[in-house]
Amino acid sequence: MKTSAEIRKDFLDFFASKGHTIVPSSSLVPGNDATLLFTNAGMVQFKDVFLGAEKRSYKRAASSQRCVRAGGKHNDLDQVGYTARHHTFFEMLGNFSFGDYFKRDAILYAWELLTGVWQLPKDKLLVTIYQTDDQAFDIWHKDVGLPVERIIRIGDNKGAPYASDNFWQMADTGPCGPCTEIFYDHGADIPGGPPGSPDEDGDRFIEIWNNVFMQFDRQPDGTLLPLPAPCVDTGMGLERVAAVLQHVHSNYEIDLFQHLIKAAAKLTDTAAGQLILGAVWSFTVITWVQVAELPHASVAL
Repeated sequence: MKTSAEIRKDFLDFFASKGHTIVPSSSLVPGNDATLLFTNAGMVQFKDVFLGAEKRSYKRAASSQRCVRAGGKHNDLDQVGYTARHHTFFEMLGNFSFGDYFKRDAILYAWELLTGVWQLPKDKLLVTIYQTDDQAFDIWHKDVGLPVERIIRIGDNKGAPYASDNFWQMADTGPCGPCTEIFYDHGADIPGGPPGSPDEDGDRFIEIWNNVFMQFDRQPDGTLLPLPAPCVDTGMGLERVAAVLQHVHSNYEIDLFQHLIKAAAKLTDTAAGQLILGAVWSFTVITWVQVAELPHASVAL
């Protein structure tokens, strides 16, 4: 069984072998963006690169970014304790292209890592794409070989144009674009339906990797201006993919959380199996945020 540290290393090593520069996690408090209170995605430190306002010595990057989603555009706080997959502090594994490769390579890299390196069963994976993204559909179907029934189109399902689970943006303004999300099927014994269905909020089908095709800069009035060059921004929750690779269903069952749960059990003189996850999480979120600025905080835990 792979540890979370080994999974993180696999990811970074894989993309290093594909010509990506490995970039350290940035601070949880963004130093270059007044629109965010906390870093909520791996792409935050690259925002000005996407917009063309900053140039770097590389066009491909990969990172394992520490993130907090406890308010604002992406807020997971209300889901904590109700699902097997949500928590406010987490690590986001990501690969990025700044005007270099685009949809085809991004999708093929993701598929190679998941099914080649980690050898996930192909029949346990399904994907979503933005409703009108025929290019992504063709790549998944014709190049990857994914059956049509496991490619789900998601339209504007949030009440406005380009307001969709498959049109991603970091905040109310800034870089954005259509995305394709990769889901893992945890099995029929877990309640929940596929994405786009009435039961999509269940825990059977878990999104493990989002590949965003950054093409636009959303303005305060909602106008979408084209970016200087098409870019790629991907994000995969370390804890979610660890649950898959460690053959457990809940993120709270992976090695990183088990260390914390056992420590909480010892402090409270309670058997670990009797602890209520909601109560444990109150402890763990504080603990994780306190050490979040340490290098490789999750390893230390």
